[in-house]
Amino acid sequence: MENKKLVYSGEGVRLDLFVKSQESGFSREFVKRLISEGLVRVNGRAVKPAAPLKAGDEVTIEMPGGGKEPAPRLPGIIISEDEGMIAVDKPAGLCVHPTDSNWERDPRAALLGEETLISILARERPALAEIPRFGLVHRLDRETSGLMIIAKTAAAADYFSAAFRDREISKLYIGAAAGDPESDAWTMDAPMGRPTGARKIKVWEYGRDAVTNFRVIERAGKACLVDIRPETGRTNQIRVHLSHAGHPIIGDDIYGGPPAPRMMLHAMRVQFAHPATGRPTKIVCPVPADFRDAWQALTGRPFNLKPIK
Repeated sequence: MENKKLVYSGEGVRLDLFVKSQESGFSREFVKRLISEGLVRVNGRAVKPAAPLKAGDEVTIEMPGGGKEPAPRLPGIIISEDEGMIAVDKPAGLCVHPTDSNWERDPRAALLGEETLISILARERPALAEIPRFGLVHRLDRETSGLMIIAKTAAAADYFSAAFRDREISKLYIGAAAGDPESDAWTMDAPMGRPTGARKIKVWEYGRDAVTNFRVIERAGKACLVDIRPETGRTNQIRVHLSHAGHPIIGDDIYGGPPAPRMMLHAMRVQFAHPATGRPTKIVCPVPADFRDAWQALTGRPFNLKPIK
């Protein structure tokens, strides 16, 4: 990191405003993030963004990335947007939210630690802090890529939360699974949960109900492409069900999948009645290049997904 030292010569100006005045290329939100993460210190001590300065105070700034504010990421992952929602394409490897739940109580905590989808929203769409959980109405696992809905209003958040809970939103995933399933299509209705002391979720008779529909759309010897349509939304549901069936997701090292450059699971489509108009709405998130490239490297075949109804 690059260190920069400044000496304040006035009286009573807030720390964040002073730093912003000295670093015109920084947004105010980025300045607050630096201060909240302890990267800005006054006389060697971490203080709050609103702390008043006095003449002679020495302000030290540790600036990551060579002193440059991170380039905006949200424009590059937005699929569509209207008055009530944003549809985004979450990359594989990006966690949806911080592991520490403090971000749900204090929006500033969303900016701490590793970059997440929530930290991107907090930095680039700070108005979403007024919406419960920054408009987050469902989740994807860190290593799963694909489509996520972010609500932009409290009313939209309530609508989508209820719609996901009541199974009124149709979800389609594309996955690459290990092996060659006997059936072309099957439904797995198997409860799942984490027994006391267990390290991971599993199919478990005392767990919560979980239903997933599978259809093989291409076979390639030791691997297959699968059209996956979960009816419920349990944590790790698709991964657990396929692993239990003996065909784990390729690249899923937690549930027994063979190695791959990435976990081969992608949230491709959602369909729902639009909260503002009631009209049937379909949003599609194309399969990304890293998934297509990994499929070709694993099977020797180009990725060629035919239209899916």
